[in-house]
Amino acid sequence: MRGGEQEGASGKVLLVERHVVVVGGGISGLAAAYHLRARGAEVSVLEASAQIGGILRVSDLAGLPVDEGAESMLNRRPEAVELARAVGLGDDIVYPAGVTAGVWSRGTIRPLPPHTVMGVPARPDELTGLLDDAEIARIGDDRTMPGLPLTHDVAIGRLVAERMGPAVAERLVEPLLGGVYAGHAEELSLQATVPALAAAVEKEASLLDAVDAVQKQQASAAPGIPVFAGIRGGVGRLPQAVATASGASIRTRTTVRAITPAAEAKWRLEIGPAPFAEVLIADAVVLAVPPAPAARLLDPVVPDAARELRQVEQASVAIVSLAVPRSAFPQVPESSGFLVPPVEGRTIKAVTFSSVKWPWLAELAGDLVVLRASVGRHRQAGDLQRTDDEIVDRVLADLGDLLGLIGRPVAARVTRWGGALPQYAVGHVERMDRVRAAVAKVPGLAVCGAAYEGVGIAACVALARIAAESVLADLNSPAGEPGPAP
Repeated sequence: MRGGEQEGASGKVLLVERHVVVVGGGISGLAAAYHLRARGAEVSVLEASAQIGGILRVSDLAGLPVDEGAESMLNRRPEAVELARAVGLGDDIVYPAGVTAGVWSRGTIRPLPPHTVMGVPARPDELTGLLDDAEIARIGDDRTMPGLPLTHDVAIGRLVAERMGPAVAERLVEPLLGGVYAGHAEELSLQATVPALAAAVEKEASLLDAVDAVQKQQASAAPGIPVFAGIRGGVGRLPQAVATASGASIRTRTTVRAITPAAEAKWRLEIGPAPFAEVLIADAVVLAVPPAPAARLLDPVVPDAARELRQVEQASVAIVSLAVPRSAFPQVPESSGFLVPPVEGRTIKAVTFSSVKWPWLAELAGDLVVLRASVGRHRQAGDLQRTDDEIVDRVLADLGDLLGLIGRPVAARVTRWGGALPQYAVGHVERMDRVRAAVAKVPGLAVCGAAYEGVGIAACVALARIAAESVLADLNSPAGEPGPAP
């Protein structure tokens, strides 16, 4: 075990000589391990599945490295990109090509309107083609309606439908939120999914003015800076790079069955199958797992937090990756992709033309077009219950109707992500505040992951660092003890 002192921005920073166990080997757990190791802790990462990385994974498709999960990081928020640089991937950070995305609406793909926030428009005149004249005119009613500023959380889809009309919610907000959360706009929290807009509607008298205010704020805060970034070779490279740079001990296929306070201010973890359970003793524990397993592990220790976490539902999705000859398209795609509103009744919810969006992949792909289609939404798992071949066939049928695609792909891959996306229902922010407040009362214990403050990589990395700092502060405190005596 390592110890000593190092110079920090605010003076000397104590390095702990303690063993911290991180439960969960997704990007949240690995980022927590990285920060813990940087401060001198000995760290063990325990991952139940066969590999680390969670929903960040890259694998071969037609001889090309193609992400199976997320393929980009938020660039205007620094945490993910900074971590990538810190673990040696700085030279491989790349940015999308300057192409636009679209929305499939009423028989054709229309460009995404530029002046929107998560699909909520600031300028109705930009919606010609996406909406009809009556639907566009309905948006103007927002300025004459009472009800704003808001003082409480609401479902974003319901707010938009009430103030701007159902068409805006169905054809713009719904597909954009579905692409991020695989959820339903009429249920998802405004505060949790679009916090900047939530803050604006607490001040502005109309939704149109609130969107305009957010747009101006974003433009002034990050002029000319790309919104997203990727990694040459796939964002799925990030987890292994973080794991290697951390130097943490990592065990896969290792399920944690229980955590309980132990003697001498330590934690006792039961791992492995019940007949052959192994006991591991740690000075602190970071739980970086989805809500359901987190609730199970927290129930005996922090029952209030466990009860709140059990209220968080999860959505399952599948990513269908295809490598298609350019000749299969009547016209080679020139956009980064398009969204498909559920009201259109299609299997696919979104399509990304990865080899158009990412120049590095275009160079490798040659005469192939690499695209990814997402399938599945919250409480709509029927499409995911089909075989891989059936899912591919349905996606190809949609692409034939929407794009005129003909023939079969050179290669196809279906990646199922069961329960991968937590649903941020109305009241989610307050619920997660209660979870973290309850856990914070137990020294030597912290939580992080996509369920709490954002499903993106940057948000997960940021909260992982906070979790690491929390248990380090507990360990460095003379009074710090992990919970009540057993």
